[in-house]
Amino acid sequence: MKFTIYGNPITKKNTPRIVTKKLPNGKSIPFILPSEAYVKYEKDAKQYIPKIDTIDYPINIKCEFYMQTRRKVDISNLISAISDILTKYKVIDDDNRNIVVSYDGSRVFYDKENPRTIVEITKVDNYEQW
Repeated sequence: MKFTIYGNPITKKNTPRIVTKKLPNGKSIPFILPSEAYVKYEKDAKQYIPKIDTIDYPINIKCEFYMQTRRKVDISNLISAISDILTKYKVIDDDNRNIVVSYDGSRVFYDKENPRTIVEITKVDNYEQW
């Protein structure tokens, strides 16, 4: 399966927000939320996510990230964001090692005019879980 999520890829881990939540006892506790940019990206991505039966078998996810700027970005953070989005929208059951066994072929490119993420998911046969 192959599909494209249009828009500039956003990492989940950069510029998180610290917010406080008031408890019933009057005390407040701090917790961390993703950046507003990531929240918007995650929400916008939904329209491009295919509606399929949730994948619960070993797969490889290949992502081609086309960034709007040449600014340095960690591919591992981009992959983490996509994995969380695929889990949230029930494309994959979970992003643990029993389901996502590899991210082979993933790369980061530059495309100022058409930022996007091309996601290709392939089943991995003969994978032995340990």
